[in-house]
Amino acid sequence: MLTSVLLLADSRLPSGGHGHSGGVEALVERGLLADVNDLTCFLNGRVRTAGLVVGAFAAVAALSRQEWPRWDWERWDAALDVRTTSSALREVSRAQGSALRRTVRLAWPDDPGLRGLDDIDQPHHPLVLGAAVAAAGGGHEQAAALAVHHLVGGAAAAAVRLLGLDPLRVTAAQAGLAPLADDVTAQAASIAARAVADDDSDLLPADTTPMPEIMAELHAAEEVTLFAS
Repeated sequence: MLTSVLLLADSRLPSGGHGHSGGVEALVERGLLADVNDLTCFLNGRVRTAGLVVGAFAAVAALSRQEWPRWDWERWDAALDVRTTSSALREVSRAQGSALRRTVRLAWPDDPGLRGLDDIDQPHHPLVLGAAVAAAGGGHEQAAALAVHHLVGGAAAAAVRLLGLDPLRVTAAQAGLAPLADDVTAQAASIAARAVADDDSDLLPADTTPMPEIMAELHAAEEVTLFAS
């Protein structure tokens, strides 16, 4: 089980994540992110907001295993849709979700949860990730942790490529954020457990800040970019 879950945490997993900067490229282009300190500040805010949201939805998807194949994926997918204000970010989440689904459906072709997600044309990434964690034998806490891990790791890797930052210092910054990420992961897992127990998507968080949403729209309007988002 651990080996399978670790596979989902590997940046080399062919799910297209390397093609996204998590909003970093738009910030760099506008001079709003220039060094490791800026990156740390940005990631701190993202973990507290978007990290809580994606962590909770990934945990929900993992917890829903007990209800498969009757689980209403479309309702929970729609709940994440309304929590994503930017249409550009919605498209990014669905593009990454579809790419990840292609990979994990080959890895676990008989899993009922992953088969159920086929009913959605382009499912949001956190839901696919959570279902994949469950297919790999992991729990909802691990699903939440992986969602936050991808949020931080993708942005950090993009910052190294865009700015030529010292990867050792960037890694140290990620390590410094680990206690916060752990706290947010635990909170997300707890909220998800209540939401699934009550069958109420309204209990899930909707934390956000306007800057990433605005940057995503500006990035989507650019003619030439290194990253898809």
